Amino acid sequence: MAMVKARYYTADGGEQGNRELPGDLFDGVVNESVLHQVVKAHLANQRQGTAAAKNRSAVRGGSRKPWRQKGTGRARQGTIRAPQWVGGGRVFPPQPHSWRQKVPRKVRALARRSAFNARAQDDRVVLMDLPEFETPKTRRLMELLESVGAEGRVLVLTDGVRENMVLSARNVQEVKVLTFGQESAYDLLLAGTVIIEGSALNAGEAATAAPVKKAEPVPAEEEAAAAEEAPAAEAEADEDAEVNDA
Repeated sequence: MAMVKARYYTADGGEQGNRELPGDLFDGVVNESVLHQVVKAHLANQRQGTAAAKNRSAVRGGSRKPWRQKGTGRARQGTIRAPQWVGGGRVFPPQPHSWRQKVPRKVRALARRSAFNARAQDDRVVLMDLPEFETPKTRRLMELLESVGAEGRVLVLTDGVRENMVLSARNVQEVKVLTFGQESAYDLLLAGTVIIEGSALNAGEAATAAPVKKAEPVPAEEEAAAAEEAPAAEAEADEDAEVNDA
């Protein structure tokens, strides 16, 4: 499998060629069906579900029959609040309810990887050593984005919380700053350019490569001794129970 690469920039905006992206996150696989499922669920979860209208039982009035059943030459009517009357109730009106959809954690993770790969294949992922922002400064952030050729909506993923950078992008509608790992598949697909701080990817690689401690195997001699002691312990417990019963 060919390694996925992205453009790399220094903190002053200078281009330093291309760098390989970690294979555990950028594996080149784009699962479109999972992306559709996750994005659809994300948009559904944004709905408030407060739309409501009144049916014929909720509309005020109409408790009296408007005219007698027979002999008038008109159609029979039971209430003036029926749906066919002006001012009547609606048929099957919307009622407040939740539109929330649950998506399994592994499906969300697969969608996130697929979104990263989709952006990387279109050359929309940029690695950069982000500078420190001593104070919030929107102009400085915009100049930084222009230096790397960021187009359209921009998503900046930082290594840890960068409060001053978040405040610098707060009044720019097309720029969003998040801590790496907090982004969703929807955030990635909505962005035209994804800027990732290089140290954030390095930290993710280190966490993935950290060895997992395995339980040490029990020696065969200790297992045999434990097996021999088990029947004796059961016999002692049975004797104690017989004494207590007596």
